[in-house]
Amino acid sequence: MKLILRAALLGSLICCSPLTLATAVDIGYQQPVKEIVDIVDAAPAPGAMLSPDGKLMLSTGFAALPGIADLAAPEYRLAGVRFNPANNGPAQPRYVSSLQLIALDSQQTQTISGLPKNLKAVNLNFSPDSRHLAFIQLEDNEAQLWKVDLEKLRASRWSKLSLNAIWGGSLQWSADSKAIFAATVPAKRGAEPAESKVPTGPVITEARGRTAPARTYQDLLKNKHDEALFSYYFTSQLVKIGLNNKVTTLGKPQLLRGVEVSPDNNFILVNRIEQPFSYAVPVFRFAYTTEVWDASGKLQYQVVQQPVADNLPIAFDAVVTGRRSVGWRPDQAATLYWAEAADGGDPANKVAVRDQLFQLAAPFNAEPEKLLDLSFRFSYLLAAADGSLLVWERWWQDRNEKVWYLDPAKQARLFWERSSEDRYNDPGSPLLTTAANGQRLLRVEDGAIYLTGVGASPEGNRPFIDKRPLASGETSRLWRSEAPFYEFPYTVLPSGKLLTQREAPDLPPDFYLRDLTSGELTALTKTPHPMPHTQGISRELINYQRADGIPMSATLLLPAGYDKARDGALPTVIWAYPREFRSAGAAGQVSDSPYRFNRISYWTPQFLATQGYAVLDNATMPIVGEGEQEPNDTFIEQLILNAEAAIGAGVERGVTDPNRVAIGGHSYGAFMTANLLAHSNLFKAGIARSGAYNRSLTPFGFQMEQRTLWDDPELYSRMSPFFHAEKIKTPLLLIHGTDDNNSGTFPMQSERLYQAIKGNGGTTRLVMLPLESHGYRARESVLHMLWETTAWLDEFVKNAKADNAE
Repeated sequence: MKLILRAALLGSLICCSPLTLATAVDIGYQQPVKEIVDIVDAAPAPGAMLSPDGKLMLSTGFAALPGIADLAAPEYRLAGVRFNPANNGPAQPRYVSSLQLIALDSQQTQTISGLPKNLKAVNLNFSPDSRHLAFIQLEDNEAQLWKVDLEKLRASRWSKLSLNAIWGGSLQWSADSKAIFAATVPAKRGAEPAESKVPTGPVITEARGRTAPARTYQDLLKNKHDEALFSYYFTSQLVKIGLNNKVTTLGKPQLLRGVEVSPDNNFILVNRIEQPFSYAVPVFRFAYTTEVWDASGKLQYQVVQQPVADNLPIAFDAVVTGRRSVGWRPDQAATLYWAEAADGGDPANKVAVRDQLFQLAAPFNAEPEKLLDLSFRFSYLLAAADGSLLVWERWWQDRNEKVWYLDPAKQARLFWERSSEDRYNDPGSPLLTTAANGQRLLRVEDGAIYLTGVGASPEGNRPFIDKRPLASGETSRLWRSEAPFYEFPYTVLPSGKLLTQREAPDLPPDFYLRDLTSGELTALTKTPHPMPHTQGISRELINYQRADGIPMSATLLLPAGYDKARDGALPTVIWAYPREFRSAGAAGQVSDSPYRFNRISYWTPQFLATQGYAVLDNATMPIVGEGEQEPNDTFIEQLILNAEAAIGAGVERGVTDPNRVAIGGHSYGAFMTANLLAHSNLFKAGIARSGAYNRSLTPFGFQMEQRTLWDDPELYSRMSPFFHAEKIKTPLLLIHGTDDNNSGTFPMQSERLYQAIKGNGGTTRLVMLPLESHGYRARESVLHMLWETTAWLDEFVKNAKADNAE
């Protein structure tokens, strides 16, 4: 306990008052009022998984926020990955804490016995025959493999081997459901490499004219000891574990990056990380070899050797040369597919064909067969049992998407082409089915596929399920969510009924069976309201326009019992996150629903509705660049237009006092907040959490910006609020996790902006949350964040003077 308190006390050195000049004091962790604490402590929404045969639904419960002691668990940071060296698992995972089964035919809830007393399950997997469930249990000192017998409803540990779950713990069932493939800690790994206290020499990196741009990454390897630790912890032994606990070792311990068993279980596709390691890029851009092993672990075919990818152009459509996106076709016994760049991987090259899609069947001694020439980048494919394929290609720069249909004779036909930004015309995602061998295939019935989506529309999201023939492409709508509910169709069950999740503003999400013929609904779950004390808070999806005519929207929350005539205009908080668009039409589309459950969030300022504030949450902040113009060319100007429109929407409704408005956001929303305070006088205060403010510290691009600092130094300067800190006179609360892991948002970003504002006579407060990364997880941290936010806004917004901000 002393160690925990020490970490908390050392980390909570903050200014005791916004008006106190650089005086740091220790106040420990603080809590907001009980109404807000109860929102934080409300039970998380449950999840669900469906068994392959469609007869069982697994209801998954999640733990509330962990304590700061959980965040103080051991953590290593190597090559862009954070993990727990004590149990070889991921750092700070979100795990399942409770399991229940629901039989869909009888709607009966079934309890599983024998589960770990303190269930911390990740990577849950049904066997193809739906008779077993496998999962990884994260104990303090190891990651364990467990299985549930779904007929006996009993759980037990499966094998005494310790898993290597640093990557999250990949589990793959055999085709016959009698075994599972897993990566384990090597039996003779020995002790962790010790770090020498005496340096063996300097750390040297060198560049000699070879272009090697890279975005700003965190947690990279730094020295030989980091390399040794990386090799030690990331080396795994691939094994096959039978239901009878028989263990078959496959190959030798390797630096495994990924493993995929062929559909017939006769081959294993393996990605191995290769040396030399890089100090400039994370592990996903390290050198690697992709190869095929036979069922005993012997090498059969080398697919590709990829060098370290540290010299890619920073454009989002840039890719490595050579074979990439390698996988097994799920509809074939053992056929590889992959994409290859036909333009050198550089989107700046002007060519008609960007990518080519190939396949090669076992025994891998023939010439690869080309399936498609693509004008964009290959994204992914889905296969049907008859050998037909749907192939997605995308081009980020123009937000273009094409989907091709390859019939069993390998004749290609364009299935659809669209803008990936256009939510209103999104045809949805195909439903999949699980084959007898566990492979996920396109669900095809009567020559047609099912498509589901959120159904974005001008009146809000209205989820749907459609049926679309593969031959004609003419879509028919089977069902669509109707007001006053928001209901999402998960799948069509073998019975023909829909499995849906349904909610309304005053009804938490629950799972239902819907009869498409009669419309009859059968409830599968009954979730109590997680925060009944907030039921009087109103939520409304509002629509408005900014000055140039682009439609905008926000979710307006008002305090319980609020009466506009009696209570008048309220202090208001606007919370937003800027998003780039290539068309004004797409920027103006609505992306929410007025019929979602009114669960009051503590992550955004919705909780402030309990404290007498109006809240405009998720206020759209479109940044549009059409034609030759890039969105960021007018970033500041568009931010101000957006902010003026949001304030105006509240004022027009009579709920917002224009002289008492705050702006806030997290990450890029924090960047937005600092820029608005630097370049406008619209607000009384700002809340900026975990942002980046000096773009010269992210010189090879940021967010969706593809130009470098050297391409356009004036752009980087103009968009950096740090370079305009002398203009920030509106009180700004800066909050940041001391262990931020997000690319570009180093804790130093908030520290330096705080110093710049303070040095120029501004009003600011810096709160550094101990042990927290980009998103804050510890209950103590979240409660303190809410206390700081409420106190800051009460002082500078709720109780502000009537005159506008200076």
